[in-house]
Amino acid sequence: MVSNASISRMQAAHNTSLYEKLNTKWHKPALLTFGFIVIAHWGEHLFQAYQVYVMHWPRPKALGMLGLVYPWLVKSETLHYGYALIMLIGLWVLRKGFSGRSYVWWMVAFWVQFWHHIEHGALQWQALTRHYWFHSPVPVSFVQALGFPRVELHLLYNTVVTVPMFLAMYYHMFPAEGEEQHAKCNCALHAEEEQSAIAA
Repeated sequence: MVSNASISRMQAAHNTSLYEKLNTKWHKPALLTFGFIVIAHWGEHLFQAYQVYVMHWPRPKALGMLGLVYPWLVKSETLHYGYALIMLIGLWVLRKGFSGRSYVWWMVAFWVQFWHHIEHGALQWQALTRHYWFHSPVPVSFVQALGFPRVELHLLYNTVVTVPMFLAMYYHMFPAEGEEQHAKCNCALHAEEEQSAIAA
């Protein structure tokens, strides 16, 4: 016979929202998926930098790996804005799984990405309206208008977002003493070791 407590637990598990699951029992696979997307994006930008600095391709032709197959897609602002938006949503949705020092670093990454998203939003607006700012012949971001080249600017933005994001993941996996008890997921390696010891 099933106890009332077991029924309550099953009902609670059934009523848990997707958002709550992504920040608790699904936090680890969600972070791994999100991390894969970030690394793939880094691969694109590093390959683009390789095309510019090592292969000495003209900048308009250096479009990364995806650009070799779909140059029209990489040239569109929609792809870049879409990625910036996915990053922003991912950072926001997965934030509640973090606590303590890891949460602080995760939110640093979020706010930098928020600004990056504003920059891409401005580029997307210019592409849609064909009204280019700062007397530029093409869409231009606020920082680009200061003379910062686009390839290098994207490498800088990605670095400034990725470094705090991975610091957050490090402190999430190896929480400081006293912070692990606030974790809502099983991402911490100490938590996995304890669970293995209990199972044994």
